[in-house]
Amino acid sequence: MNSKYFLFLIITVIAGNLNITAQTREFRPGEVWRDTHGDTINAHGGGILYINNNYYWFGEKRNRHGSEGVNVYSSKDLYNWKYEGVALGQSEDTLSDIRKGCVMERPKVIYNKLTKKYVMWFHLELKGKGYSAARAAVAVSDKITGPYQFISSFRPNGNMSRDMTLFADDDGAAYQVYSSRENYDLRITKLTDDYLAATSKDTMLFSKHREAPALFKYQNKYYLITSGCTGWAPNKADLHVATSLLGPWQPVDGNPMEGPDADSTFGSQSAYIQPVAGKKGNFIFIADKWNPKDLRDSRYVWLPVQLKNNELKIEWLRSWSLDFWDTNK
Repeated sequence: MNSKYFLFLIITVIAGNLNITAQTREFRPGEVWRDTHGDTINAHGGGILYINNNYYWFGEKRNRHGSEGVNVYSSKDLYNWKYEGVALGQSEDTLSDIRKGCVMERPKVIYNKLTKKYVMWFHLELKGKGYSAARAAVAVSDKITGPYQFISSFRPNGNMSRDMTLFADDDGAAYQVYSSRENYDLRITKLTDDYLAATSKDTMLFSKHREAPALFKYQNKYYLITSGCTGWAPNKADLHVATSLLGPWQPVDGNPMEGPDADSTFGSQSAYIQPVAGKKGNFIFIADKWNPKDLRDSRYVWLPVQLKNNELKIEWLRSWSLDFWDTNK
């Protein structure tokens, strides 16, 4: 046997046994995305926190049809993700709000500088209640990867709370943006200083039957992308802008998405918008390409946000890298 071929076989077998996947330097929206151990990334409806020169991706841990908690992955470059484990699992305690069989969606984590705690919020539906509970839930940890300790679940200021996101502003104040009143209203509430509860500073942004809020700030302006309410089926994204988080929020005419299947948000639904560390004005639109027949196999659509002359667009690309903004100024 040729010695080079024999060496190739040995390396292939070792890599297979260790379940290692090759490093990548590009994003391929909608394709299978594997972690550094070769397993499919399972972090749906999630969000990312950048801290201590690392990115941490929190997302729904899904099986074929159900919910199993919140997974967390880490990365230094946004391309290659290491599985860190289950940040918050469902409880064996039958009296717990997050007991096995509940639904945990849209997890987001922010860091509280005052308490030095990592705080997770997510949308919670109680076991056996369908989507009638409509609660926000909170958990905390001293360590970013967890495990997180479940604190409580509730309706912020008595309002139904389903699809949601968190946003920490430049002054350290944090906010929850959430779908309410059977998803007809989109609301925002300021959080307490420890980020563990909602304050009474709570207002409706607009009433347009929208969900899946994804929010970011650039040059003193806030941008909010939302989805229509069509179940698992994708639909056209909507864009609103404001100079204050509490509004007024102004709708932007037209579709912020461009390219094939733009009217279905490229077959996906908004989840989060992530700033690229050290690259001012560079943001990544993060969305989920849901597969209701096998939720675990739902894919991810990551695309660059383009901001020019105070206008935003997100264009379909089959593949791209973080060099995109340098070559598309």
